[in-house]
Order: sequence, then C-alpha cells, then structure tokens
Amino acid sequence: MAVRLADYTKNHIKRIRRIWTALVFINTGVFFVMLYLTTGQIASSILLSTPIFVLQIVTLLIVLPTSMTPIDVLSRAIVHVSGQANDVIAPNVNGTMHEKTGLKDMIDVVYRLATTAKPLYEDPDEVKRHKVMVSLMENLPFGVIGLTNELKVRYYNKNAPVLVDERGNQNIHLMFEDDNSLSRWVTQASTRSLSESKQWQHIQSALPGSPGRKIYDVFAQYTGNDASGIETVLITMERTGDYAQSEEEMDFISLAAHELRGPITIIHGYLDVLQEELGPTLQPEQIALFERLQVSASRLTGYVNNVLNAARYDRRHLTLSLEENTLANIYRIIQPDIALRASTQNRLLQVAIPDNLPTIAADKASLSEVMANIIDNAIKYSHEGGLVAVTAAVDGNFVKCSVQDNGIGMPAAVVSSLFKKFYRSHRSDKAFSGTGLGLYISKAIIESHGGSIGVRSKEGEGSVFTFSVPIYSTVADKLAASGNSNSGIISSGSGWIKNHAMFKG
Repeated sequence: MAVRLADYTKNHIKRIRRIWTALVFINTGVFFVMLYLTTGQIASSILLSTPIFVLQIVTLLIVLPTSMTPIDVLSRAIVHVSGQANDVIAPNVNGTMHEKTGLKDMIDVVYRLATTAKPLYEDPDEVKRHKVMVSLMENLPFGVIGLTNELKVRYYNKNAPVLVDERGNQNIHLMFEDDNSLSRWVTQASTRSLSESKQWQHIQSALPGSPGRKIYDVFAQYTGNDASGIETVLITMERTGDYAQSEEEMDFISLAAHELRGPITIIHGYLDVLQEELGPTLQPEQIALFERLQVSASRLTGYVNNVLNAARYDRRHLTLSLEENTLANIYRIIQPDIALRASTQNRLLQVAIPDNLPTIAADKASLSEVMANIIDNAIKYSHEGGLVAVTAAVDGNFVKCSVQDNGIGMPAAVVSSLFKKFYRSHRSDKAFSGTGLGLYISKAIIESHGGSIGVRSKEGEGSVFTFSVPIYSTVADKLAASGNSNSGIISSGSGWIKNHAMFKG
C-alpha cells in the first residue's frame, strides 16, 4: 500500500528517533563495558556511564527537532500543493529565520512550480469541481484578478481589465491615484491585519478622450500569507455607462462656467468704475453695499474658476509653468480682496508671511487661488469677530503655509472626505454657499506643484489647513530641464502625472 505524502515526515522522524535511541544504548553500553574492564567496579562504571547516557538523550531532544524542521516545512509545502487528500497545514515562513537561511525561497519555488505543473494526484471529483469553477469564473459578468504579494498578476478572467504587452507581461489596465492607490493600500493592509478589504469608485482605464476608455468600480480583498500565493483579489465592475451622465454634466457645468466668466468680469469692471466715480458722494451704507457687491462678485469668480479648474484636473490637463517667486508676493495678489472679505464679515485677519522666506517654485495665479480658497473658508466658517491667522515657515525642502481659525471645526468623518469633489457636509450645505470644489481643486493645484495639503480639525474648536510647496533651489534643475513645466517635478514625485500612470501588475 502506498504511503500518504502527509505521513512521510512523521514516519521519517520516528525512524530517526529509533535509530538514534539504539545508538545511544549501544554507545553507553560499550562505554560501560570498557570502564568495567578497566576498573573492575560495577558501581563506579554505572556512575560514570549515566552522564554520558543523559547527555546523548538531551542531544537527541535538541538536535532532532532543529535538524528536521527544514524537511518538515518542505514536505508540508509539497503535500499542500500535491493534490492528494490531506489535513496538513500549509507552512508560513514569512517573518521567520527561514527568510535568512533561504528556506523561504525554496518554499516559494515549490508554490511557483505548483501553479504550472500538473498535479501528481488528481481526484476525479476534484478535477470536475475545478473545471466547473474555471467555467464559472470565466463567465462572470465582472472582472476577477488574482495578485501575488508583489502585486504581480497570477490569474484573471476574460472580463478583467488586464493587458498583455509584447513581452508577455500582464498589466492591470487601471489608473489609481498615488495617495489612494492599490499598491499603497496593500502595503498598509499587510502591516495592519491578515485580512482587509477596500472599495474604489470611478477608476479609469485611460485618460478622457482615449479610445476604448472604460470606468470601473473596484473591490479588493487582501489576505496575507495565503497558501495559494494569491494575496490580493480584485473584483472590477465596469460602470462606464453609469458614469457617462455625470461626466456629461461636468462638461455642461464647465461650459456654463466658461460663459459666465465674461459677464462676471464686466460686473467687476463696472463696480470698480462706479466706486471710483461716485466715491466722494457715497454715504457709509452705500460704501458698505459696494463692498458687499465686490465680495460677492469675487466669490462668484472663485466658484467659476474652481469649476473650470476641476474640469481641467479631471481631464489631466492641469499643466502649470512654475517660476521663482515668494509666498509673500503671491499673497499680495489676493490681499485686498481677502482683507475686504474679512472686514465685511467682521473677522479679524492676521497675516504673518515673512518676506525673507526662501523663494518657491510656483504658478502665481494657481497658488493665489489656493490661498484665497483656504483663507476664504476660514473666514466663512469662523465665528463673528473670530481670528483667522495665516503663517508661513520653512519645513525641510518646502515652505509651509498654515491657515488657522477658531470656528466651528469638523468631526473626523468630515475631515476624511474634505478634499473629495463636490463634497459638502450636511451642516455646511445648509448654512453656507459653495460648490464643494474649492478644496478639491486646491489639492490638485498643490500636488501639481509637487507639494502636499492637509488639515487638522476638532469639532467646536476650529481648523488648521496647511499646504507645502517646494523651495525653488531644490527643484531648479528639474524645472530648467523641462522648460519650467511642472512635469519636471511631479513626474518623479507624488503629483498626478505619476499618480495616474497605468498600474503595472
């Protein structure tokens, strides 16, 4: 009768134990006889032989488990992939000394060979179930992709967004953002738990306007140390048609916003002319009315710019020309308008942006828009008579700007969604006007500068928004090489040009 593979190691250890035990008795007996023949004393011969016997038994108990561990691990891996019925637990050698000894590499080879080799033992019922499973997977109305711990494609069905290049490499045809990417999530999940899931919405396969572009909702399940070698499973549901309407709506909004730009500019001009010509004759309440009209017109201009910039960003057209400038100079562009907004809403504005800060790489129009968005939010959400403090300082290779208010603040659930497009909490939606695009496009602009943006907030205690942009000297060479285009910075950093590159499986 053939021996089960699962029983091999257990039987082999028993044989080794029997042989070693026999040798222990033989060696001890020979030593005892030699002592007795030499001394003629039975008691002393027994006394001297006993430590030798005990030492050999202890050596057996220590050496045997250690020496047999590699065989045990290898045999369990082989049994696990053999296809023969067994109750053996697959070995887990990750994070153990076996990574240093090379045993882990041997186990990985066993699993890799098992994925391509025909099983030695095929249960007819198991083969039938396998064929049914393969047929079901291929005919599912959504994509299924299996990834290794290195995020290499090991399996995919016909509806999965996977492309095979001329070298035979299998690449996932999805565009994740770097700060919310698949690889980043898997890395974080592997440090948190053995099992975790996540969902993404509106993941593109290509840039807008590209032929064959599709849009997916993606569900991922991570399972660490899976014996099959597949640690991450992706489920992709194509929803191109469902998202088409929202994209068309964005196109319409962008067109409408573009058409509004002209009339708003004219309104601004007429208000300036009227204030200049009628200034000496205006009563205080009339001056206040003109100021409110100017603030409203400026805010409307900001809304229009946010809509247009959001459309440009969504289509990956937010290409900027970055020049050497100072943050203080950029703030001066918006200073009169911001000061007017603060005074008309009875807020105390305190700005401390030193002129001697290092110069930065900036598109002054876009960066001034970010500052206006963030400071205007602080003014809007502060209490009557509240302080809004704007400060700036060097932070490593960046100049960091902070905008702090002592207003209504936000709960954690709101903070986590704050930079999403069109996001507005139910409370701000009722109390304050806006498009829900200001922070979304601010994040896009800052990342397109090669910087970062964030917020700290506590409900009832106010918020602190911060953004950082590179010091000019740290990126001057890259800018010179790319003709001052931001692609020279963000293609090798964390901006959207890299963020939305194709994910390689």
